[in-house]
Amino acid sequence: MPGFPRAEMDAMVEHWLEANRRCEAAGDWRPLADLYTEDATYGWNAGPGQDFMAVGRAEIRDVALGAEMGGLDGWTYPYQALLVDERRGEVVGFWKQVADATRPDGTPYEVAGIGGSWFRYAGDLRWSWQRDWFDLGNVTSVFVEMMKAGALSDGMRRRLDRASGEPVPGYYRRGTAPTPLW
Repeated sequence: MPGFPRAEMDAMVEHWLEANRRCEAAGDWRPLADLYTEDATYGWNAGPGQDFMAVGRAEIRDVALGAEMGGLDGWTYPYQALLVDERRGEVVGFWKQVADATRPDGTPYEVAGIGGSWFRYAGDLRWSWQRDWFDLGNVTSVFVEMMKAGALSDGMRRRLDRASGEPVPGYYRRGTAPTPLW
């Protein structure tokens, strides 16, 4: 694992955060794919028997940031803290998941618990991989609450319908993804 100058790592983090803000404002996460190497991987665990993995910038753009983030336009993922290890070339960020829809009491729908991303920096303002974690039980709970309240966006309804049909690209039985989470 190569090290990188701290100033370069800090510049990447600021570049990433600004790109995230632009994508949140636009409701389109796909432009973030430009911040990954051509052969980068991006994955997360999706429950006890399933992992998600996108391999390569195109799949990250189309599947992880396109299909998987589809329906989450209007949601924000404000980073609460970032830890930078320039010796290892790694960054860990802790974020919230906040919907643009609000409850009858005016509070936003927000996923409880801690979400985050772990990145490996490759140089040239690009990540070579990203691994996310989030509390799937809390995500499910918020989606069900929103569903019952009629607060799901049309995009989110389409996203949930997609998940209940044919196999979804990027999802693998635990241990069979093209590259491991760890």
